[in-house]
Amino acid sequence: MVIKLKNILPKRARSSEKINPAQKGYTLFELMLALGVIGILALIAYPSIMNSLKTRSLENEAREIQGILHTAKFQAVKSKLYHRVKFEFETQGDINNWVYYIEREDTPNIWNMVPGFAKKVISAELNVTVNLPSDIIVFSPLGFISNFASGQNSVTLQSNRLQQQGQPDERILSVFAGGSIKYIKM
Repeated sequence: MVIKLKNILPKRARSSEKINPAQKGYTLFELMLALGVIGILALIAYPSIMNSLKTRSLENEAREIQGILHTAKFQAVKSKLYHRVKFEFETQGDINNWVYYIEREDTPNIWNMVPGFAKKVISAELNVTVNLPSDIIVFSPLGFISNFASGQNSVTLQSNRLQQQGQPDERILSVFAGGSIKYIKM
């Protein structure tokens, strides 16, 4: 018994026959179904993606402050001059932001911004608590913190959006008399 290929395979799968142009591609229904599935998957993944973005934003902001604190300490030791990181609450029109920057004491009691280090702005989406003497951290030429106060030694960043989602929403940077900086994720 001989079975002909023509009888087993549907018309589309047979290569010897020409395909009707109307049979090429996908139907409108198939395209709409695929777009619907993609849309549902995107809708399910959206909260997770937004949560990840908010977490990364909080992490990046805290790590950037930590990096500036380390830079100020190393610059103080390298140049043998006092350096400080100064935090200020600035108002520009309707926008209120915390900014921070590095200054160097070139002559006694005269502080100048360090060239190459611009003011950094902390995102207005974060709640900032600066618990430092005069909102300043001063590093001595030996790398110690010269204005250390045990009850005033931290900068806290907090995200309301992460708190609403029950996620770790605080990052705390604590400084110690010896110049070390502790990063705490809460």
